[in-house]
Amino acid sequence: MDILELVLIAFIAVGVIQGIAGLLAVRGFAARRAPGLAHTPPVTVLKPLCGPEPLLEEALASFCRQDYPACQIVIGAHDPADPALAVARRVKARFPQADLVIQADATRRGVNGKIANLMNMLPLARHEMLVIADSDLHVAPDYLRRVVAELQRPGTGLVTTLPGAVPARAGLPARLGATHLAHGFLPSALIGEALGRQDCLGGTMALTRATLEQVGGLAALADHLADDNVLGCKVRKLGLSVRLANTLPAVTVQEASMRALWLHELRWARTIGSVAPVSLAGCVLQYPIFWALVAVAVSGGAGWALLCLALAWGARAGLAGLIDHAVGPLRARPAPRAPFGLLPLRDVLSVAIIAASFCGDKVVWRGRVLQAERITRKPPVHAVPELAPGV
Repeated sequence: MDILELVLIAFIAVGVIQGIAGLLAVRGFAARRAPGLAHTPPVTVLKPLCGPEPLLEEALASFCRQDYPACQIVIGAHDPADPALAVARRVKARFPQADLVIQADATRRGVNGKIANLMNMLPLARHEMLVIADSDLHVAPDYLRRVVAELQRPGTGLVTTLPGAVPARAGLPARLGATHLAHGFLPSALIGEALGRQDCLGGTMALTRATLEQVGGLAALADHLADDNVLGCKVRKLGLSVRLANTLPAVTVQEASMRALWLHELRWARTIGSVAPVSLAGCVLQYPIFWALVAVAVSGGAGWALLCLALAWGARAGLAGLIDHAVGPLRARPAPRAPFGLLPLRDVLSVAIIAASFCGDKVVWRGRVLQAERITRKPPVHAVPELAPGV
């Protein structure tokens, strides 16, 4: 057995060990006792929309079912003809008791479309406590209680949430995207938290208006693609903590094609790589099936390599099933089981995306080509045809 084969065995072992560490981190997260809610200050939820999305009505409706005494919901889009606004109006009609405001404002300040939309929406917010939530987020009825309780902990400046996943379709791309979030990103993020990282994950960004003003307001985020990371860094510079709420909203995985999935996950990877390139590169070690497949290829199908592949595949599948069981009670929506047969493809795709992320700095976001790291006003923005909504 040569050095290359020994290295591959070591990589496989590291991947399995990291998977076990991820499971332990997930179990620890699931076992956390949510902090008590000292009081229930009124909250404004800001929901920026852009374009039609599958399951959007269900996602918006979940915010109208909150078990919280005073909640204003502000929904906004740039284009008055945006079909997402028609969905929002249907939700408003379904929940006449909800304090729900809908607006359209084409004003754009900065190049980050989401932040520009939020800047237009913020003047409509009546309350001091703000929860910025992505349009594709499905939340449990106690979501706001758990988020606000975490924000009330001493020294906390920003609260975020981990993503669960709900495939919008039964096809291969959505299933691959869902298992990436549930069995790849989720345990990795919790390992990072255990190692001391305080990342703002973007799906939920909850903070007070005073804290937002202290970091320079939304205008300070307007020219950054990684607005969540920038906000988290600015809050930490104030000496405040970024914390995870003990809840697991579901993100709609809407990709209908492998191209759309590739572009979406490449955007994530290049955004992460722009702020933490070493961490991103190290992520290739969390995919033991990939390294086992490499071992099979370089050894010509040797017995030891096939055994490593079987063990890595079995370990990944078993760990994924245990993760699903651990987070089941926290999920906002039931999720499909880990696709055992797709795990090798998922590992290969993940490593390929990480590798591709270092081969350029352009990303596709809502049909536009932008530059990772920092969005500037000078580079031209090109439309990209035939792009799935929400990418």
